[in-house]
Amino acid sequence: MRRILSKEDQLGFARQLLTLLQAGLALLNAIELIHQTAPKSWHAWLDNIHSQLKNGYSLSQCLRVDPHLFSMEFINLISVSERTGDIGLALTTICEQLEAQIELRRKVQQALAYPIITLITSLALMIVMMVWVVPVFKDVFSHFQADLPLPTQVLIQLSSFIEHYFLELGVSIVLCILIFYFSWLKSVHLQRRCDRLSFQLPLLGPLLRLATLTYWCRTLGHLIRSGLSLPDALRVTAQSSNHWLSHDFSAEIFKQLTRGWPLGEALVKADPKHILFDLETLQLLRIAAESGSLDGMLCKRANALGSDLSNRLNTLSQTLEPLLIVIVGIIIGSLVIILYLPIFSLGQIV
Repeated sequence: MRRILSKEDQLGFARQLLTLLQAGLALLNAIELIHQTAPKSWHAWLDNIHSQLKNGYSLSQCLRVDPHLFSMEFINLISVSERTGDIGLALTTICEQLEAQIELRRKVQQALAYPIITLITSLALMIVMMVWVVPVFKDVFSHFQADLPLPTQVLIQLSSFIEHYFLELGVSIVLCILIFYFSWLKSVHLQRRCDRLSFQLPLLGPLLRLATLTYWCRTLGHLIRSGLSLPDALRVTAQSSNHWLSHDFSAEIFKQLTRGWPLGEALVKADPKHILFDLETLQLLRIAAESGSLDGMLCKRANALGSDLSNRLNTLSQTLEPLLIVIVGIIIGSLVIILYLPIFSLGQIV
């Protein structure tokens, strides 16, 4: 089974290789030393790289043997460094890029972990109440000689439906999730549609857009700084993109550049509705392209967008925590009140 290296593994390999090369070791000897201390899951592809290097292949050619192990950005930065003779700069850039990506993912996971756990716990608690608690009250209410309040009747009917069809509902939900997942894996059109809709999600949409734009700016900036021309850097950025909108916009910008448009006009033509690029980013990149400082501006803009995203994530996390507690309290409290409504009016019912 082909193993795809995680960003953490790619970062670990790049760091070790950079350290050994800076210590004065030859590339082949550095790979041998990494192999001695590497986890067993690395041995197969390290052996492959070592064998290819002994046969006279360059490091970038060795990495391209299985292009799914390392990202296209990783491979292309190594390829550029082989032409310029500065593999240390490429590895430093790769480490910086991977560290930024991992840190961004960690912040997103940290901000969303509490809301997701809270929602899952609340859903599980509601299911427990519907399947086991409400039927107990239903048996008690069956001895009443009067009509139950409408909310209680609705809750009991809903509980009876879930209780009788609990297994069928669970299987149906799991099947729907699996069908959607495998359809998503096979359908590029569905992936594009989902990526476009993700920017329209309440609360999360703007954050996903910021994260995608941050990744785009940082990737393109590092590629240009490493020596790639703008068209080539856009091509690699599209190939290494983790979002279809970013991929398509990069390809469209590349197309507009080949038609002779300057970068500022190409950006506007590629994204006229500002789905990905905000006005400030467009203006800054236009000015930077005209002044010849595009790589520096892209990296600065990526840092600014990353800081903005971090602040928004912190704000969202601090806002959602009390909000979710209130919402969960309202839901559970409403269920309890609905169950006890007949008891509150017991004198009238009896």
